[in-house]
Amino acid sequence: MDRKLKNLLLKTALSDTIKGMRRARRIKIWISVIFRTLLVLAGAVAILEQNWMSLAMLFITLFLTFLPSIIEKEFKFDLPSEFEVAILILICGSLYLGEIHAFYYKIWWWDIFLHGFSGITIGAIGFTLIYILNRHTNVAMSLSHTFVAIFAFCFAMSIGALWEIFEYIMDVTFGLNMQKSGLNDTMGDLMITAVCGFFVSVVGYFYMEKDMRPFLRLERKLLRPQTVEVVENQER
Repeated sequence: MDRKLKNLLLKTALSDTIKGMRRARRIKIWISVIFRTLLVLAGAVAILEQNWMSLAMLFITLFLTFLPSIIEKEFKFDLPSEFEVAILILICGSLYLGEIHAFYYKIWWWDIFLHGFSGITIGAIGFTLIYILNRHTNVAMSLSHTFVAIFAFCFAMSIGALWEIFEYIMDVTFGLNMQKSGLNDTMGDLMITAVCGFFVSVVGYFYMEKDMRPFLRLERKLLRPQTVEVVENQER
């Protein structure tokens, strides 16, 4: 294939990727603003009602919504906007809707949904991170497909375990009931996380074995700085 044609195809593909990333970033910003505005308004209502327990929970929830951005700045890493939106949904779904608005009691499947969703999301994040590092030519790393899949599963389980520890600390410190039925709730949550994390690991393993393309867009997003630099160099 002619070199000019190759460069044109590359430039077109990268330009489309950047447009998609900018669109996803705008959506993420809007969702973040809406969530945080709701939390601030709910905090004002809690102050008027002198409901200090709800106010403390709202403050913790609001802080956690900024956590992905803090991690990105601290470690100089750019997480895809889709993952950030998923994390915001998990935080607000579990703390704001689940605890403050009692969705755990009003909707019987709410806890199952959130832990299943978190298992898939966190597992996908873990898999994508180690997969990209394993493929990147600037990183001296060569891991087997089996190890990458196991890492994704362990990553999901680690975050799930940390969340259960967080629930326990909140219950002991503030007298909440985030663990509901105690050990049974904790083990049930971890099993749901394990099943969903295992599902992501299996899908990721066959993706690497069969060299399928559904994660190509995420690859480009995680390599965003390099992608932008290539396009800008070609436009000069």
